[in-house]
Amino acid sequence: MRITGLHAVDLRFPLIGGAGSDSVHVDPTYSFATCILETAEGVFGTGFALTLGRGNDLVCRAIEYHEPLVVGTRLSDVVARLGVYFSQWANESQLRWLGPQKGVVHLALAAVLNAVVDAWAKAEGKPLWRLLLDLAPEQVVELVDFTTIGDYLTREEAIELLRTSRIPESELDHLLANGYPAYDTSVGWLGYSRDDLVANAFRSLELGYSALKLKVGKSDLREDVERVASVREAIGADTMLMIDANQIWDVERAVIAGRALAEYDPFWLEEPVHPDDVFGYRAVVDALAPIRIAGGEHCSNQVLFKNLIRAEALHIVQPDAVRLGGLPEYLAVALLAAKAGLVALPHVGDMAQLHQHLIVFTRVALGMPELPLEMIPHLAEHFQDPCRLSRGAYVLPQTAGATTTFTDEAIARYSL
Repeated sequence: MRITGLHAVDLRFPLIGGAGSDSVHVDPTYSFATCILETAEGVFGTGFALTLGRGNDLVCRAIEYHEPLVVGTRLSDVVARLGVYFSQWANESQLRWLGPQKGVVHLALAAVLNAVVDAWAKAEGKPLWRLLLDLAPEQVVELVDFTTIGDYLTREEAIELLRTSRIPESELDHLLANGYPAYDTSVGWLGYSRDDLVANAFRSLELGYSALKLKVGKSDLREDVERVASVREAIGADTMLMIDANQIWDVERAVIAGRALAEYDPFWLEEPVHPDDVFGYRAVVDALAPIRIAGGEHCSNQVLFKNLIRAEALHIVQPDAVRLGGLPEYLAVALLAAKAGLVALPHVGDMAQLHQHLIVFTRVALGMPELPLEMIPHLAEHFQDPCRLSRGAYVLPQTAGATTTFTDEAIARYSL
């Protein structure tokens, strides 16, 4: 099955009423730099990277730069050694200078690789989660590039983790019957009023969620405390509550804020400082123990994750396959976390369309704890196979592919 075509689509979906807003990103337009691959047999694959509006066109242009690398290859050859192809494409002599493995060029690679993976699962006639679980450990490691992480995790160690960590098939049957638990991020955008937060929290509980997330990072810390306190009072002590600062603080401010919010029993504090600040993260971890610290939404590559993990600077590792270099780096980070005994729980810049598959793989193949996966529902109507939830849990998708295909209407109406 030869790849015969590659083109980019610039999709931008406006949000209203403060949706999507946080302490740093105050006026988002959820935008997808989208790669569409075509094979000679007529199988299409769709992958994308998330931006927040301006500059999405730059990522689309970078996607197109990958055409000579991708078109003409055989899909079966690429997916059999996806880690090798990831390394080759990420290190293309001229494009690499724009990164390396970060920024616009790496977001573009994520879109390309995610399109490859979608086409692969469609060609096999399986939902991606099932396809990945059907692979032997030796096949899984061929999807990963170990050249930049082998000093901490070797290929042989990864194979052993996959051999020994897999949970019984009965646990997969449980997921199929009951779904994978979700937490609701849409209740707590920073642009919402405190009354809106409380009303949204009640609505979320009525829908069956048992975990919610709030954005923090107001200029006046007292306002953050009041908002978190109001929601905690509304939802009670038994509902899991996460708080997310989206990188707004320096280390000193993060420690002050974390201590002020600790009494409301946050399950984690997410992205307290700059994503590249390994020592800053470690300082926050040390100062705020036993509060869990989460991060990874804006970590650009597996090397940064390796360093955060080795520095013991995270408790919850949040790889995002539309920020990293697609499936190869997601798997690499999940394996790194598994070796360290940490939880890999993705951020869902894809609105969980792809990550609902990946979380099943990490839960089953790596025995990760069944912590809830983020849910952001705002764009569901624009996908051919949107995420389905029942009583606060993801219903495992049964459609072949990665469920990343947009509707024709969405492409016609929202592409630039």
